[in-house]
Amino acid sequence: MSYNLLKGKKGIIFGALNEQSIAWKVAQRAVEEGAEIILSNAPIALRMGELNKLAEQCNAPVVGADVTNNDDIVNLFNKSQEHFGGGVDFILHSIGMSVNVRKSITYTENNYDFTHKGLDISALSLHRILQTAMKMDAINEWGSVLALTYIAAQRVFPDYNDMADNKAYLESIARSFGYYYGTKKHVRINTVSQSPTRTTAGSGVKGFEGFIQYAEKMSPLGNATADQCADYCITLFSDLTKMVTMQNLFHDGGFSFTGVTQAVIEQMEK
Repeated sequence: MSYNLLKGKKGIIFGALNEQSIAWKVAQRAVEEGAEIILSNAPIALRMGELNKLAEQCNAPVVGADVTNNDDIVNLFNKSQEHFGGGVDFILHSIGMSVNVRKSITYTENNYDFTHKGLDISALSLHRILQTAMKMDAINEWGSVLALTYIAAQRVFPDYNDMADNKAYLESIARSFGYYYGTKKHVRINTVSQSPTRTTAGSGVKGFEGFIQYAEKMSPLGNATADQCADYCITLFSDLTKMVTMQNLFHDGGFSFTGVTQAVIEQMEK
């Protein structure tokens, strides 16, 4: 069901890879709600993923961008301004990668070259995007920027590895830039801390299936799905949330504020 929440708005969606991606769902919902979008991902992801399929569905151009490369980000915003005839109203940052996780290197034995690469892609990329957008005046007044994060930024989940550090830094960037962009142009910047979700990236974390079952038992409402996360993101892009900024917003069925549930107690007593 559409509410026309984004009618007339323009946006950029980073990070859609396939139909499992939260960014994929957000792109579809944004268009359903009346927005026009541009899709962007790293060149390797464009070769490996299915983004052209989504682009056809959404009638959206695809602009490749390596988010660790300033020139690529400048090129993306140049093309977005040409395409839309001006700035954008919303941006989704759904970007994250850890080489240490991919190579099953434990946190205490992290390869620091891998750590730097993951931090650059997963967190510093948000700073680059916002810094470039501010310099180019590429986000319209009262625009909205969202970055997807996870509660491991605040609590220890051993197998989440250095991605926890990346997400903590990502959230800090959102808060800090939220102040500067808010005072400059009323642009609001928030992070959404989603339930564990069966995306390509999430499923790569060791022990993921066991944890998603645990989270389901620990969440009074159950785990939030990718589709539900997309719905939430749309509200945060809309004018209904114009005064929400610099927040880390938990979208996790209550997991983040639950100490223990009866279902978990019963499981432990078996």
